[in-house]
Amino acid sequence: MQPEVFVDILQEAMFMVILLVSLVIVPSMIVGIIVAVFQAATSINEQTLSFLPRLLVTLAAIIYGGHWGINKLMEYTIDMFMRVQQVVG
Repeated sequence: MQPEVFVDILQEAMFMVILLVSLVIVPSMIVGIIVAVFQAATSINEQTLSFLPRLLVTLAAIIYGGHWGINKLMEYTIDMFMRVQQVVG
C-alpha cells in the first residue's frame, strides 16, 4: 500500500471534522462577537446575556444543519468502506 493513500484519507478526515464542527461553531461565534460588542458598547456585564443567544443559535444550527451534516458523514463513511480494498490490498 502507498503512503499517499493514508495521507489522502487523513486529509479527507480532517476536512470532514472541520466541516462538521464549523457547522455549529461558526454561527455561535458570530453571535458571541455581536453580543460582546453590544455588551462593550452598553457596559452591561451580565453573563447570561452572552450565554442564552449563543445557546439558541447553536441549537438552531444543529436543528437546521444537522440533516446536511449527517448526510455528509454518511457519504464519507460509505466512501471509506468502498476504499477498504484499496487500503488493505
